[in-house]
Amino acid sequence: MIKRFRAKAKTTAAGEMAWRIGVAILGGTITVLGAIFLITPGPGWLIIFAGLGILASEFAWADRALIKTKMVALQAAQRALPPGKRRLYLSIAVIALVVLGVVLLAIRRNFA
Repeated sequence: MIKRFRAKAKTTAAGEMAWRIGVAILGGTITVLGAIFLITPGPGWLIIFAGLGILASEFAWADRALIKTKMVALQAAQRALPPGKRRLYLSIAVIALVVLGVVLLAIRRNFA
């Protein structure tokens, strides 16, 4: 449905300009909302990616920005916690839960 509407809107120069302006307003608004959600509770990066995705459907600069933003996010995620540390922390958490379970079981048997 949207593809047909888009194709029909782009049959004239004025229609194409109106479509691009509409995409720019919608994508820009969603991207700005995502930036606001970075400092307030909310899924900031997810909304920024959505806004840039909308903009990238019509603008080449937005496509390049989307690719660069994805790369920066991936690099930050990789630096956040190396895989070896992730495995170590997961192992510690599992051991702590097992120890806690044993302690709670022992306490329950002593008071029962």
